[in-house]
Amino acid sequence: MDRSLVSKEVIPFLLLFGSLILATIIIDALLHQFDLVWIGRYLGIPGTILILLSFFYSMRKRKIINFGKPKALLVLHETLTWLGALMVLVHAGIHVYSILPWLALIAMIVNIVSGMTGQFLLDRSRRFINVKREAYSQQGLSGKAIERELFWDATTFDLMKRWRTVHLPITLAFAVLGTTHILSIFLFWQWK
Repeated sequence: MDRSLVSKEVIPFLLLFGSLILATIIIDALLHQFDLVWIGRYLGIPGTILILLSFFYSMRKRKIINFGKPKALLVLHETLTWLGALMVLVHAGIHVYSILPWLALIAMIVNIVSGMTGQFLLDRSRRFINVKREAYSQQGLSGKAIERELFWDATTFDLMKRWRTVHLPITLAFAVLGTTHILSIFLFWQWK
């Protein structure tokens, strides 16, 4: 059965992102159910720490640090970011009452989607197109016929490759908004 790039790669990506949102809703509901909402208030701290620890991959990739294997650090990056984002989303819940936390939350969600695009879709999509290209070649199709058959998949792939132009600026925006949110919490905290 010949499956398109959308059904093979994009839909599972959406399911993975959906699982993050669903896990957030379930954990938040459980905290409310058992009258433990106060825990959510403090989940932002370990969530932020996990997200910061995930940057070891980026530092290794840019040769700022030289320890760790890039592949292992990538898996660690993906795992820590997902768990950290889950904690921050539960922390945010529906209890955000000012604009700064909302902006930081939106930037984080866009950053997650951007990062997941690179992590989940690009490599798999490249392999998917190469497998289809090889199969069409083995069927004896000409180069032009293969390109015609792969047109929509290749177009989808080309659009997905543009994720890097969004991911870094959104990461920086999230970092600035998140840091500003944290500093404002310290500034207005009831230190008693």
